[in-house]
Amino acid sequence: METIPDNLVKFFEDNPKPALAFSGGVDSTYLMYVCRRLDVDMIPVFYTGGFQTVAQLVNVENLCQRFNFNPEFIEDDVFECKEIAANGPDRCYLCKKRMATLAWKRVKKFGCKYMMDGTNASDDPATRPGMRVLDELGIRSPLRECGLKKEDIRRLSKEAGLPTWDLPSDSCLATRIPTGTPVTRENTQRVNYVEKEIRVMGFKDIRVRDIDGNARLETLPSQKDLLEEMKPDIEAVLLKHYKSVTYGERKSQ
Repeated sequence: METIPDNLVKFFEDNPKPALAFSGGVDSTYLMYVCRRLDVDMIPVFYTGGFQTVAQLVNVENLCQRFNFNPEFIEDDVFECKEIAANGPDRCYLCKKRMATLAWKRVKKFGCKYMMDGTNASDDPATRPGMRVLDELGIRSPLRECGLKKEDIRRLSKEAGLPTWDLPSDSCLATRIPTGTPVTRENTQRVNYVEKEIRVMGFKDIRVRDIDGNARLETLPSQKDLLEEMKPDIEAVLLKHYKSVTYGERKSQ
């Protein structure tokens, strides 16, 4: 199969009946496509704990319907965990461990043999503390194990006609809050709302950093002209919720 490397085909021949930690992003959607093409008996799992957006949930539902998979939704309240809500340096690790533990507890009842995720060969453990969980809990990463980098997955996804091939990288709402500042329902939902309002103005990939009651909007350099044009509308949205607005270039997370 031209859109599925031979070593990835072999991976699923040797490792049947997985559950997929599904986010609806480029990597996990490509894995879902592969499982459908190879007729792999797989269950997608989506965790809703408070750091995910409504748009992510809708996207997950639509993709599962497109590929004819019945997802399991793990409902949780991550704000109940004081260690995670405190937003210390290990917040991502603690959150991912909680997510994966709850997900595995659910799906093993359905006969799944292992959990897998969309980590790829470009992902750097030094900048992704949550990757520690993979080894600790025995979560497999087929794309990484098969040496597939992000650019490979985007190319294969485009060739396969997947709508996610050029999807910008995304991250949970907690990443918008500075480390050391508690993550709350109020500050995450405030970010969720204003980002949604700004995206409809035509921005492809943005982050609103919630910093002590102030907003820092990060946009792509390629959309500099749009930013200048839309600044009055942007500030009309942000200044309803924040004391001030500053601007910067969109980077990682």
